[in-house]
Amino acid sequence: MAARGEYEGGATPPLSDRMLTSRYQPIVVRDDDRYDDGDGWGSVGFDESQRLQLAAIWGAALKHKWVIIGSVVGCLLLGVAATLLMQPLYTAQTLLQIDRESSKVLNVEGLVPAEALTGDEFLVTQVGLLKSETLARRVVQSLNLGQDRTFLRMAGQESPDRRRAEGEPDKAKSAATLESELAQTLMRKTTVTQQRGSRLVSIAFTSPDPTLSARVANALSANFVTTSMERRFESSSYARTFLEERLRQVKQKLEETEKELVAYAARQQIINVATESGSGPTADGATQSLTASNLLALNSALTAAKAERIKAEQRWRQALSTPVLSLLEVLGDPTVQRLRQDRATLSAAYQQKLKIYAPDFPEMQQLQAQIDEIDRQINAVANANLSSIRSQYEIALKQERSFAEQVEKLKGSFMDLRERNIQYTILQREVDTNRTLYEGLLQRYKEVGVAGGLGSNNISIVDQALAPDGPSSPKPLINLAIALMLGLGLGAGATVLLELLDESIRTPDDIVAKLGLTLVGAIPELEKGATPLNALSDPRSAFTEAYSSARTSLQFSTNEGLPHSLLVTSSRPSEGKSTTALALARSFAHLGLRVLLVDSDLRNPSLHRVLSLNNSVGLSNFLTGEELDAVMQTIGEPAMAVVPCGPLPPNPAELLAGARFPQLLEEAKARFDLLVIDGPPVIGLADAPILASRVAATVLVVEAGGARRSVVRIATKRLLQARARLLGALLTKFDAKSSSYGYGYGYSYAYSYEYGQKRLDKDAA
Repeated sequence: MAARGEYEGGATPPLSDRMLTSRYQPIVVRDDDRYDDGDGWGSVGFDESQRLQLAAIWGAALKHKWVIIGSVVGCLLLGVAATLLMQPLYTAQTLLQIDRESSKVLNVEGLVPAEALTGDEFLVTQVGLLKSETLARRVVQSLNLGQDRTFLRMAGQESPDRRRAEGEPDKAKSAATLESELAQTLMRKTTVTQQRGSRLVSIAFTSPDPTLSARVANALSANFVTTSMERRFESSSYARTFLEERLRQVKQKLEETEKELVAYAARQQIINVATESGSGPTADGATQSLTASNLLALNSALTAAKAERIKAEQRWRQALSTPVLSLLEVLGDPTVQRLRQDRATLSAAYQQKLKIYAPDFPEMQQLQAQIDEIDRQINAVANANLSSIRSQYEIALKQERSFAEQVEKLKGSFMDLRERNIQYTILQREVDTNRTLYEGLLQRYKEVGVAGGLGSNNISIVDQALAPDGPSSPKPLINLAIALMLGLGLGAGATVLLELLDESIRTPDDIVAKLGLTLVGAIPELEKGATPLNALSDPRSAFTEAYSSARTSLQFSTNEGLPHSLLVTSSRPSEGKSTTALALARSFAHLGLRVLLVDSDLRNPSLHRVLSLNNSVGLSNFLTGEELDAVMQTIGEPAMAVVPCGPLPPNPAELLAGARFPQLLEEAKARFDLLVIDGPPVIGLADAPILASRVAATVLVVEAGGARRSVVRIATKRLLQARARLLGALLTKFDAKSSSYGYGYGYSYAYSYEYGQKRLDKDAA
């Protein structure tokens, strides 16, 4: 932030900066409308967002109310005329349901187009087909619209019958060209709408004839359904033709490979038999060679014989290592069990009789002989069982060896067969492949043939179009509403444009908004025939009250109170600066201040004419050496003196820039409380910037309705470049009623003026 009393960025601020004076200190105003007065950053001028305030908008609307009213009335009249001149149009609408997939009796994969399975893209595609020129041509042909006079007029064509009836030369276009133009017209008048979130599509056609609208809308839906079915039939027909050709080729290939396979098997003596799983052939019908089958059978028998041999061998070895009478086979033999029971009986009898008889007793010897015979029989049976176990082992061993020999023989034959079977396998695989392909194509051909004849379709007509009872356009209320909105929009646009192009300063708000200056006061415009002196002579007049308000603003414009010297200037002549200087001087004099009023306009002075003073001596004389008392004049105000301009010098700028003018300021400061200088205009002259750089403060007078924003800005920049302490701007010739400026100024001036007038009337009575 710049130091107090200094500009930001150096001694000379850029032209885009503005310097005002507040509290008798320089204020740096930046481009973002923020200032530094030494006490911190504040805000001054106009904030761009204030343009959107309701009061500003309402004020602009009132200011340009006739432009807005004219725009609205003009647009309404145009809307009424356009509505009356419009041809009534009738819209008929039909409703279709378009499913993603057709209702299938047979689920034939691939026969339905892929788009039907991809969601919303399918519906978008169908809507595009409804808007296609091909469908439009079909409708033109089906309804014979080339002979319909109403449709021909819609297309901008003349009926051939009318031309022939009126004897005009036949300039008919070619049938293809005419049909294309009629199709384009039908497409332009057709509206296809997909209802969001559903599979319903509406088709609407608009024409001057309600019956024609219904006919065309129904024809569009019917032809679209027919076209869809034709596309499906053409797709299945192409598929059948393609499959027929492929079946013929594959069948021929299959026959050739089968013949080659049989011939090779006969040459190589390869005999294959169907394999079995359980009790029947396998599901896949697989085959294998006879040698392989025999090898498998013998190998299975060898495995079983080996298992039997191992089992018999284990029994034999166990029999060798176990007492013969302890063998399970012996113990389980019924004969042995019976003999053991008989021996036990005889042994019991022998032991019983041994208590009575001696062992050599004949009966005892007989019993012993019987026991010995039974033992011999038991041993004989046991040895027979042992021999049986050995025989079983030997038989199992011989059988295993026999199967092993046969397997070894078949292995050699099988290895030779495998070498010869390689080519056979290749041929067999090719036959299987061709057979599978042929069976698949044949099944596909049958499915396509059945599905192609079903005539199924995924498009259905939900609602038929009916001839509308009333026109769909024009719609008077909607047209008038649109015209009203256009009128308001046009009026608002014109108002904004006029406001942007308006360079005039008309209201006190424009001082702040358009110039970025502080408003010192607003002086009302005098009525016709009134003079400034007469208005100032009435202390209750709005004119006097306005200058009193400006005087109060100047008293509090600095932190030191009223500045000791004040320059009153304007951007151009005739803006009221001389009247303002006189009014401010008199207003401060009425407060009891000693005021010196100086006319410093050395080119076109006017203060002496307003006050009827002698202009033979004045400021020009003082600047050339005269004393202040010699050039001062009185006007009846005890505390006020006036220095007129005096003789017009040839070099005003040089005189004002000389050393005598600072002396005038010093003498006035010593002898008077306030020095008011009526300065020359700023634009085009160097006088005002020179004076502004030397006085304590400057007030810029702006004429309401006469000053231009660009001119006042240039004047402001010139003053700021001269390092003038600009307190603000004072608006003169302001008409609060005609400018629609609201309540504040208009009410206060009216109230003040009315009060003063009543007081004068009362005094006169």
